[in-house]
Amino acid sequence: MFEWNNTYRLEIASVDAQHQTLFRIIGELYAGELAGRGKAVVAGILDRLVQCTVSHFAHEERLMGLHHYPDFPAHKAEHDALTALVQRFQAGFLAGDEVVTARFLSCLNDWLKNHIRGADMKYAPFLRMKAVA
Repeated sequence: MFEWNNTYRLEIASVDAQHQTLFRIIGELYAGELAGRGKAVVAGILDRLVQCTVSHFAHEERLMGLHHYPDFPAHKAEHDALTALVQRFQAGFLAGDEVVTARFLSCLNDWLKNHIRGADMKYAPFLRMKAVA
């Protein structure tokens, strides 16, 4: 469920590697919660997910901005919405108001898959045409 496969491949090595990492961290978060690991362990994995997400989005946005991708504002809006959601969830988790559930992780996984298959697949040919590999 939380695994990257070649259907998500954009043929932009840095972005593909980051997508693989995001899938792996979501899987770790799921395994950590399923195994009943302590809140500190799960919080650490959640923190890595947030940091990786922010870093990944910044990388994609830098590439799109550098090459003047025409749909950049809409793409960035999708990134901003997910970043805000994950950061709110993290704050709630640390405050004890939120718990990591299979439903939450499934929503993250679905968002990532749909975003890659949709918005990312739209910019990938544009960037490859600009010799971003």
